[in-house]
Amino acid sequence: MQILQIIPLDKKRFKLLLDNGIAFALYKGEIKTLALEEGSELSPGQYQEIYSEILMKRAKRRLLYLLGKMDRTEAQIRQKLQQGCYPEEIIDNAISYAKDLHYLDDARYARNYVRSHRGKKSWEKIRMDLRSKGIQRELADQALEMECPSENEQELILKWAQKKNYSRETATPKEKQRMYQFLMRKGFHSDDILHVLDYLT
Repeated sequence: MQILQIIPLDKKRFKLLLDNGIAFALYKGEIKTLALEEGSELSPGQYQEIYSEILMKRAKRRLLYLLGKMDRTEAQIRQKLQQGCYPEEIIDNAISYAKDLHYLDDARYARNYVRSHRGKKSWEKIRMDLRSKGIQRELADQALEMECPSENEQELILKWAQKKNYSRETATPKEKQRMYQFLMRKGFHSDDILHVLDYLT
């Protein structure tokens, strides 16, 4: 394997691009210690040493640090490690390591997210939020069914209307419009909102 380029990432780190398409980041001192230069050959043994002794250990430490600060999805962790210029194989192995230890669990993340946001947002808004965090739709749906088995959208809308002291008998058109817009921002469907505001409050 030949080192095609050594590109500065910041004051301390450099990205090494190999002729087989693999790229990874090393610190300046590591490059100096390993005597790596643009155009030089990197033997399979050298790459394996870099892979196992530097990159793999560093990726695991980074992953555990990220999860120690807050629970994250697999997609979020993958994105963070990609930003750190880790090769995909390293990322896959680090994620498998975290999953084996149950540090990384998208199903658990989805259930916790639903638990902390139910009653505050519509099911659809929660589902969209989870999807944006990389949670598969099936896992998001399972979490919603497990954590909100008896709730439906109109019941949630009614709770919000009561919390805001909304009454169809006393509300002005402007107040109704304001309540409608508030509920739309929560992610509720228009038909459900209008049914509750017109008939159930």
